[in-house]
Amino acid sequence: MTELLGFDFAAALDSFARLAIAFVLSLPVALEREKEDKPLGLRTFPLVAIASTAYVMVGKIAFPGDAGAQARIIQGLITGIGFVGAGAIIKEGMDISGTATAASIWATAALGAAVAYNRFEIAVVLALTNFLVLRSLEPVSKGISDRVERLDGKVEEMVEKKLEE
Repeated sequence: MTELLGFDFAAALDSFARLAIAFVLSLPVALEREKEDKPLGLRTFPLVAIASTAYVMVGKIAFPGDAGAQARIIQGLITGIGFVGAGAIIKEGMDISGTATAASIWATAALGAAVAYNRFEIAVVLALTNFLVLRSLEPVSKGISDRVERLDGKVEEMVEKKLEE
């Protein structure tokens, strides 16, 4: 007996397992963003992962076999997560920060959708890639930025010297 008073225990267990997988896969990026003191972190990433999984699961149940309806749910999810990500982007003068966090929140929503569609390999690759990009490419990005700033300073000095002549 897997059902009692209309409650399907087997379906509940399957749903719980999927939500738990999405939650766990979102944790490395969530912890990394939290450690870096970013506006989205340990609470936001797992919530986005499980909510994305749940929305897509409900869409599959509500519209079985209707790929168009399911695609519209995912389109709405992508749009909504875009607004969450936009909240992480901060512009101060000419500097813009938070774009990596915004992109990561989108990847986390995609991770949740992949889990809902039983595409665990996609979810794992998204989780690993997201984490590795944030951890390993940040020093490269900072190094490039530092070089550009130094070059900028040299160009300004040269222009000032020319103007003085």
